[in-house]
Amino acid sequence: MQRIRLRYTKRGRLRFTSHRDFQRAFERALRRAEVPMAYSAGFTPHPKVSYANAAPTGTGSEAEYLEIALTAARDPEQLRALLDESLPTGLDVVDAVEVRTSGLADRLTASVWELRLDGVDPAEADRAVEAFNRAGTVEVQRMAKNGVRTFDARAAVVHLETHSEPADRPTDRPCAILRLVVRHVTPAVRPDDVLSGLRAVADLAPPVPAAVTRLAQGLFDEETGTVTDPLAPDREAAQAPTTAEPAAAAKAPA
Repeated sequence: MQRIRLRYTKRGRLRFTSHRDFQRAFERALRRAEVPMAYSAGFTPHPKVSYANAAPTGTGSEAEYLEIALTAARDPEQLRALLDESLPTGLDVVDAVEVRTSGLADRLTASVWELRLDGVDPAEADRAVEAFNRAGTVEVQRMAKNGVRTFDARAAVVHLETHSEPADRPTDRPCAILRLVVRHVTPAVRPDDVLSGLRAVADLAPPVPAAVTRLAQGLFDEETGTVTDPLAPDREAAQAPTTAEPAAAAKAPA
């Protein structure tokens, strides 16, 4: 059995698809692309697809991950192209590797988010971000299954700063862009929780809903403060020479 890990996106209007909607679209794409899927046992077999830490409905993403199991080997890049052609534009399969290491979910420990706040002056956003970063704790509330839950949105935030808009913007309307690095903790701290925190500490209230996009997710590197590519270990394992290759090279005549 071969296993393949895929990175896919949610762009444009497709950011409003729910995770369940994506699951249905992806299973249809598997059938269209005639992927030799492995199926679960039992009364209602289903394709062996493992999803990891999907983005909330309404947010865009450049870094969603899943893993599939196949009954016959396929070239990862060819499989990626076939699946990408079988999905609607906006749900794009952009990377594929053969599984050679364990623990993909364990390598998804942090996310990088971009929050576009239309109608917010960048100077106002700077003041709010500074207040948030200075705070020791920032309590926010979220509706959960068992009622309203209060938790600290500050502790999970590794980095929060404002970014400048491109100089060639087509409109003069103010817009602030925030870049957020947040750890995956329990309870999960989402971009909208951070926006609630900015409202709590600095009364920052965008006039329209923020456009939120996940730019990356992976293992957080404590030394560099960056979020690393979770598929990199599989690529490195595929490129590493086998133990037989050095032995063969040593026996080869000079």
